[in-house]
Amino acid sequence: MIKNVAFTLLALFALVGLLGGIKAIQIRDLISAASTMTPPPATVATHKVEKQTWEVVIDAVASLEAVQGVVISADIPGRITDVFFTPGSRVEKGAPLIQQDITSETAQLRAAEANVELARLNVERVRELYTKRASSKADLDTAEARIKEAQAQADTIRTSIAKKTIKAPFSGQLGIRLVNVGQDLASGTPIVSLQAVDAMFLNFSLPQQSLASIEPGLPVRMKTDAVPDRDFTGIITAIDPEVDPATRNVRVQATVENPDKKLLPGMFGSVKVVLPTQEPVIAVPITAVAYATYGDSVFVVEEETKESGEKHLVARQQFVQLGRTMGDFVAITKGVEDDQTVVVSGVFKLQNGAPVAVNNEIKPSFSVTPTPKDS
Repeated sequence: MIKNVAFTLLALFALVGLLGGIKAIQIRDLISAASTMTPPPATVATHKVEKQTWEVVIDAVASLEAVQGVVISADIPGRITDVFFTPGSRVEKGAPLIQQDITSETAQLRAAEANVELARLNVERVRELYTKRASSKADLDTAEARIKEAQAQADTIRTSIAKKTIKAPFSGQLGIRLVNVGQDLASGTPIVSLQAVDAMFLNFSLPQQSLASIEPGLPVRMKTDAVPDRDFTGIITAIDPEVDPATRNVRVQATVENPDKKLLPGMFGSVKVVLPTQEPVIAVPITAVAYATYGDSVFVVEEETKESGEKHLVARQQFVQLGRTMGDFVAITKGVEDDQTVVVSGVFKLQNGAPVAVNNEIKPSFSVTPTPKDS
């Protein structure tokens, strides 16, 4: 019995040893195969690094103001008897907007005109007597002064009547009506906003160090999220001769045309002042950059020769220093040279030294001035 148990244990130990030896051989073979196995190349799109010439711009944020804009108000007190305009409509210069009650002034004008006529007749009588030496020169002077006084009183009343017919001071677009018929207006009461928006002022500030670079006549481009599909162009028309002592900024004003009235006073937008100089840069598409906290990098595609003599492409990671962006490109100030080829699609799946296969049919298009259809 004891012999049988010992024989069984011995057989089990032999079997375990045999299985362990087989498994060790398999693991060794797998390790050896893994050390010589080459991963399949990743399919990527590439772009050849090239020198570009970029315009030099100064960025700012601008607020928009109408070239001509005013809130029309009452000059003198009076009750509204008529409203002649439609809110939101366009009016021409001199178009009547509001009529205030002129009943009292009309009656006063008739009395004043009667006084003028009486004074005129009196002057004629005194002048005739003066020529006959029946009246003195002083009487004639007094009569002529009285007719001038009467005419002045009549003109004052006419002026009051004219001021109670409130007219558009210039052509433009009306806003929302702020008054109603029958309302008593005090002097200065706002009636309606009138804005001439065929052209617009862009008001923005630049740091004082920009003064050496800017001058009237320089072109500007403006974008606003209110009209996201267009760039508005204009020129600098005024530079404030005084620098703000609190911010050390100088106020600048540009003028842009607004023929389709898309821009309105009070809007804001991003402005680029285009300087006359241009800057040479080495640029790559933004999609070529792998951003990381430890440093930004790009993958440069190089040809490598295997031990067998076969040539293949690999992606080498190079850390770079980035400059400003323009459109779909970013400037590289350090880390990439002209004529190198970088990966622009498939960057996220690469490691340093990874084999790659180039397929530029999947390459997106890049532009310094992109105009995306869905923008």
